[in-house]
Amino acid sequence: MGVAYVLGRTVITPLARLIYRPRVEGKHLVPRSGPVIFASNHLSFIDSIAIPVAAPRQVHFLAKSSYFEGSGLSGWTSRQFFTSIGAIPVRRGAGQAALDALDQQRALLEAGSAVALYPEGTRSVDGRLYKGRTGVAFLALQTGAPVVPVGLIGTDKVMPKGATVPSPRHRITVKFGQPLDLSHHGHASSGRARRGATDEIMAAIHALSGQELAGAYNEVQPQSPIERIKQALPHERR
Repeated sequence: MGVAYVLGRTVITPLARLIYRPRVEGKHLVPRSGPVIFASNHLSFIDSIAIPVAAPRQVHFLAKSSYFEGSGLSGWTSRQFFTSIGAIPVRRGAGQAALDALDQQRALLEAGSAVALYPEGTRSVDGRLYKGRTGVAFLALQTGAPVVPVGLIGTDKVMPKGATVPSPRHRITVKFGQPLDLSHHGHASSGRARRGATDEIMAAIHALSGQELAGAYNEVQPQSPIERIKQALPHERR
């Protein structure tokens, strides 16, 4: 973080607020200190910029490591920008990469920081709200951090998929909800507890975003017969 993050909070954040004029609701509900998980719907690339800009406290989120590894002026610019808005590089994927990401998030929460995550896993392909995966609930139950649901509205209009620059013609709305204490669902080791906590999170997000419910997971269409079989078999989406 350091200088780059201070630059983001003092220059980039006010500039973004001036240009894009986000409507922010429920800011007073966000705990000003201690570990917090912001759990949001996911419509656009700029969601990870909208939340830090609107939140009343420093927010971290995980971003693809490639954004920090470029060379030359463009690589430096990308690295400084993502650092300035609180991004932390992570190599995405399954197996060890997923465990490393979980460890990074847990360490941030244990240090009393706030992190932003997307229970849907990836951006909505059609604007609907998809079923939540249980990773966010697992992290909340394991660390005891409260979950602040977030409803983002209009980010897909400001920067739809394929766009390279956000459009100032549209305004976005960021709604923060009442913090959720999920401990009553049980221990993080229980699949039932993780599922119940996830459903509570998604219900709170839905109440804020007002999106149509998809009733399914937002998954990449399987390409091979083996992948289709794996997707059809009962398993917990983490």
